Amino acid sequence: MEDLLPLEVLYEDNHLIAVNKPVGLLIQGDASGEPTLLDAVRHYLKSKYFKPGKVYLGLIHRLDRPVGGVVVLARTSKGAARLSEQFRTHTVEKTYHALVEGEPDAPAGRVEHYLQESGVGQPVQVHADPAPDRKKAVLEYEVLRAGKSFSLLRIRLETGRKHQIRAQMAALGHPLAGDRKYGATLGFNRDGIGLIASSLEFDHATKPEERIRVELPRPAEQEWAAWL
Repeated sequence: MEDLLPLEVLYEDNHLIAVNKPVGLLIQGDASGEPTLLDAVRHYLKSKYFKPGKVYLGLIHRLDRPVGGVVVLARTSKGAARLSEQFRTHTVEKTYHALVEGEPDAPAGRVEHYLQESGVGQPVQVHADPAPDRKKAVLEYEVLRAGKSFSLLRIRLETGRKHQIRAQMAALGHPLAGDRKYGATLGFNRDGIGLIASSLEFDHATKPEERIRVELPRPAEQEWAAWL
């Protein structure tokens, strides 16, 4: 576990902890048995607070393996329940930065689709019309900078669906840099894909009148300067 440390902790209180998930790290375990973000955070809490036995850690939301950025986890069942409710009711503000192929025609826009899962390991299908097995997906984007081959976008999610940004941007003809699963064709000599979870904003677990904003300390422009 030591090779996962030091962990970059972005926010911490009695109920929640937010960290910067590295690109390529699984959030939770699978059949591969590889180290995970949950392992690393449990190790951090156990070491910092000298906790005996098993450390409670609630998984509230996920990032895909090739995506890095802000992930918030619950340290208590109360924190898990209250933040999960905020995710369920879409009161958590989720901001991403994306590096996409090409440049969208409109400098900003609101995009609405209906997403349908196709099975484990398969791309999510994007549809214009609703159906019983499709989930509504909505995001807003703004072009911050356009380069020769790629553009940098700020994206705010109104919903949180599996592969939502990846699938919707590909449907617009602008797949994320390096995202071969969704049709990317240009070279992108970086780990992961062109997507960073930049910030989360939510109500405090025990003081709902207090709004918490957790964001990465380094701007996406620095991460992808060579491609813009």
